[in-house]
Amino acid sequence: MVPAPVVLGLDFGGTKIALAVGDLTGRRLGARTIDSRADSRVDSHDGSGGAAAALARGLAAAHELLSEVAPGQELAGVGAATLGIPYDDRVELAPTFPGWGELPFGRLVRDAFPGVPVRLATDVKAAAAAELRWGALASCDPGLYLNLGTGLAIAIVAGGTVITGAHGASGEIGYNLRSPADVYVDEGRRTILEHVVSGQALETTGSTRLGRAVTAADVFTMARTDRDAAVLTDEFVRELAMHLANLTIAVDPARIVVGGGLVRSWDQIETGLRRALAAAVPFPPELSVARFPSDAPLIGALALGVEAAGAALGEEAFA
Repeated sequence: MVPAPVVLGLDFGGTKIALAVGDLTGRRLGARTIDSRADSRVDSHDGSGGAAAALARGLAAAHELLSEVAPGQELAGVGAATLGIPYDDRVELAPTFPGWGELPFGRLVRDAFPGVPVRLATDVKAAAAAELRWGALASCDPGLYLNLGTGLAIAIVAGGTVITGAHGASGEIGYNLRSPADVYVDEGRRTILEHVVSGQALETTGSTRLGRAVTAADVFTMARTDRDAAVLTDEFVRELAMHLANLTIAVDPARIVVGGGLVRSWDQIETGLRRALAAAVPFPPELSVARFPSDAPLIGALALGVEAAGAALGEEAFA
């Protein structure tokens, strides 16, 4: 009996690389996580060396995982998700990982798995793909996936697919203008939304205004009892709510699902978002936490791998 084919999912983040092997339904057969920046000396002294080494470690770990959990089985598809917007010859909008933008990302992934169909996506679009195929956005048209993590972005689901945009950059609301004063001002000379509304922004602002080093999670925890922290989280949620309400008016989604690390503080975020949607949107959508709030990009990478395999093998392979 010929062993069943498998798919591979790769999620390249700024601090960790997550890998998983699954069957053609996306069921995980094995997984592994490694550090993105194992050699900080290389990262700090070579513009792209640390990034190249991280990618090489991830691809090597993927081959090891395949050998361990699926020896002798055909690799039918690979899905690769990453911070930034991936192309075959580069990654755009990935400033938090020095050198990552210069890597020929897609080409290196394809070279690592010759002859295997590969699909690429941003981490947030991969997360939305997971929610669309197996999660809270299934049969939802249109829908929004809101990622509240280190950064800020959304993904739009419509017509049974995740909308990519002309350059793969749809949903990059972290670059949104924040006021009329920002109009005509280049990005480098204004404060973009992600610099105010994101986990990294809340950590930076909180550490400055609260007088000690804190994480975004610390700020939300402190906000339950500390007035200054409560002001910070109220500002955070209010500005997020404004942009989410405007986007909802434009798209008219049936449902919004929220994922990312900050959903751990959902009870402090949900009320403000619901209040804004109810007040501003003609037809307020459903609002909930995503089915896969923390590891959706990896599950989404598996979903991309399943899609790549399906296109190559034909639907009969999935019957």
